[in-house]
Amino acid sequence: MKKEKSHYETDRYFKTFVKMLKNGTLYSYLKYYIKFVRKNVKKNSKILDLGCGYGPVGISIAKSFPETKVLMTDVNKRAIKLAKMSIELNKTANVETKCSDKFEKIDQNFDTILLNPPQTAGKKLCFEMIEESKSHLERNGLLQLVARHNKGGKDLSKKMNEVFGNVKETAKGSGYRIYVSEKTN
Repeated sequence: MKKEKSHYETDRYFKTFVKMLKNGTLYSYLKYYIKFVRKNVKKNSKILDLGCGYGPVGISIAKSFPETKVLMTDVNKRAIKLAKMSIELNKTANVETKCSDKFEKIDQNFDTILLNPPQTAGKKLCFEMIEESKSHLERNGLLQLVARHNKGGKDLSKKMNEVFGNVKETAKGSGYRIYVSEKTN
């Protein structure tokens, strides 16, 4: 019997700043994040990949869950251009892109917001992204955040708890943690 590959391990191609990547060469933390994010995706969800970069997370979720609608945003115009190329390479119809500084050009709510915050840009920006996420989530919506735990992730999880009144650490490995908060009110 042939072993079936899970969705996040199937062939995906991404146009990046440096070269073309096949999923097997994605940064290990991104594969890890995609694997665990998938566990909280519900059918017919509206998902925001905030700060999508070249799009590996949003595209992988869109390909794995074709009934979802994924919006990928980034402040960097070049990243959005690369994400659009990756969408075409992967023939992904249920995903859109938008160039936006945080939530500046986003006028809708989502069931899930995926966030790999730019920790090197500083806590202030990361905290703002967490705070603004709450008002863009549907009731019972989830903010799923991946961060390097010992490089500011602890503080980000505390901020999520402060903003949402809850936070769970759903996975950890290689110095990264996935934190999930639910909008309950």
